[in-house]
Amino acid sequence: MAYIKLFYHIVWRTKNSVPAIAEEHERDLYNYIWGIAKATNSYMYRINSMPDHIHMLVEINPTISLSDFVKKVKISSGNFMREHRDWYPLFDGWGKSYCALTYCNKERDTVINYISNQKTHHVGQSFDSELKMMLHEAGVEYDLKYFLSE
Repeated sequence: MAYIKLFYHIVWRTKNSVPAIAEEHERDLYNYIWGIAKATNSYMYRINSMPDHIHMLVEINPTISLSDFVKKVKISSGNFMREHRDWYPLFDGWGKSYCALTYCNKERDTVINYISNQKTHHVGQSFDSELKMMLHEAGVEYDLKYFLSE
């Protein structure tokens, strides 16, 4: 028997970091993405965004690979946003990459709180500086050329 409990903090941005996630319709997008997680028998703990990127904490069904889950979420939510062009007129797609970090159960509430407070801590912090901080704290090496290329 396998015992699996993986919490993924997944972050991805809009193509070219365009501020395309309209605040008045972000809840509609969150509910749609929540439905994707539920349809894959995954559990979404928290989702939040800024106009140019999304954060979510999710426990992905172990029968689905992380990359397949993210691909499904990005393709499906992108289609949803295109179908609702009047809600997301600036949306031209998601960036090519994403960030996924794992956390233990003891850290879950901290990550949930972090995601919940996106709008507060982004008052003085750009997406790039936030992502660099997250990667540094997780010990992930990164190449700066990818920060501005999407």
